[in-house]
Amino acid sequence: MVLNSILFYFFAALAVGSAILMVTRRNVVHGAVYLITTLLATAGVFLLLQAEFLFIVQVILYVGGIMVLFIFVIMLVNLDVSLLQYQFNRQRFVAGVLALALGAQIFLAIKMGQKSLFPQASVPEILPKNTEAVADALFGHFMLPFEIASILLLVAMIGAVVMAKRRV
Repeated sequence: MVLNSILFYFFAALAVGSAILMVTRRNVVHGAVYLITTLLATAGVFLLLQAEFLFIVQVILYVGGIMVLFIFVIMLVNLDVSLLQYQFNRQRFVAGVLALALGAQIFLAIKMGQKSLFPQASVPEILPKNTEAVADALFGHFMLPFEIASILLLVAMIGAVVMAKRRV
């Protein structure tokens, strides 16, 4: 129990720290590396929560797939042109107002949910397997919406191939 708490706080601090570093770096590649660190720390939290399916999806889909796509786009975009364009440094007042509004919302959410931050009830020891529960829900109750979504994705993929062939 103590090890789980230590690991949770480690992954939470790593995720928050790397997220802050991600948005404060001027180098886009460094920001992407910090985003990868944030996604891996989030996957660690999923693993601690015994959500193995979400852990694997986070690592394979987001860290492995989406971030590779981001890195390719970063490498293909001409960053010298974007550095010469007009910067939005003159909007500090708007940014300050939005930061105060966000801070007020976070403070209000913490104040309203203060009792739920420290639950008194204990967590049951035997939990259902996460992957099995997802599979039962996906292929049981949500079978029709799952199949409709797969058909829509297939039609979109075929449409993209047809449109790409017309342009070539």
